[in-house]
Amino acid sequence: MNRTLRRAALPAALALSFGLAACSGSNEETTTSGSGSSESSSSSSLSGSLSGAGASTQTVAQQTWAAGFQEANPDVTVNYDPVGSGGGREQFLSGGVPFAGSDAYLKDEELATAQERCNGGNAIDLPVYVSPIAIAYNLPGVTDLKLAPDTIAKIFLGQITTWNDPAIAADNAGVTLPATPITPVHRSDDSGTTDNFTDYLHTAAPTVWTAEPDGVWPVQSGEAAQGTSGVIQALQGGEGTIGYADESQVTDELGTVQVKVGESYVGPTAEAAAAVVDASTEVEGRPEGDIAIELDRATTTAGAYPVVLISYAIACSSYEDAAEGEMVKAYMTYITSEDGQQAAAEQAGSAPISEDLRSKIKTSLDMIK
Repeated sequence: MNRTLRRAALPAALALSFGLAACSGSNEETTTSGSGSSESSSSSSLSGSLSGAGASTQTVAQQTWAAGFQEANPDVTVNYDPVGSGGGREQFLSGGVPFAGSDAYLKDEELATAQERCNGGNAIDLPVYVSPIAIAYNLPGVTDLKLAPDTIAKIFLGQITTWNDPAIAADNAGVTLPATPITPVHRSDDSGTTDNFTDYLHTAAPTVWTAEPDGVWPVQSGEAAQGTSGVIQALQGGEGTIGYADESQVTDELGTVQVKVGESYVGPTAEAAAAVVDASTEVEGRPEGDIAIELDRATTTAGAYPVVLISYAIACSSYEDAAEGEMVKAYMTYITSEDGQQAAAEQAGSAPISEDLRSKIKTSLDMIK
């Protein structure tokens, strides 16, 4: 899908409300197929509301998953509020919502807090959305821009201040670069996208970007904007701007940087993002059922794009309210199904998870009670 079609799927308001349902027998476990249909032999069904909050990067995907799930399951209303990863984790840990979306997996201290919230069980991170983070820019007349990691880091630190700087020119032979001032834009809220982007800078340009990865922008530089939509608006509104956002939400008016990987330059595509995930490993020492992935940001694999995020759905392995637990399990089963992942790929430009990862997620979902 091109950006214009994907952008048309964006809601006018940040708070999204979708009508969803999950069918279940009153005294037997529910299993949900990839199409969102129920395989329970009972004629009774779940009803009520299921609320989630978190990563704004999942906005289009959540809308798409809702539509697919609703087609077969019309009796449960699901509300997803894209307040940002930090806000979503906070609401989940406080018991405000039964699931959250986050572009960063839970930290150790958050996992400890979650045990009380999860009725004596554990919080589990489930990788449901894989997408490149585009480094987007607004520079009329420049449609093809290549940047090395050190150059990107210096731009966002404010050390490179004009677009015709020799460091930028060195990566863009034959391109006429204007003397336009550079305005780097970053997120003002606690953001998993920022956590992933600063992790890339820290790993790929360690001698330049010395700050540790963080969901809160860790340096005094540039212009701040609230949420993914705020970053996009700031980029659109100012010539010479550059920022970072989920690729699915970058508009046609903006260009995207090709990042230097090894000796080549790679743009932000779903295929290139998937190549990095396949080359990465799981984080050790996590709770049973948790699937947190340590991305290989320093890869030199041809065709891999290291500025990538894995956005997680965060759920409990145990819920005090059985009906709530069944609804969470049914919804997560659909969004990680082959149908759910393909729908998100078509509408949001994400990379579908592998069959191996889907199998691991199913084992985690089977733990939910």
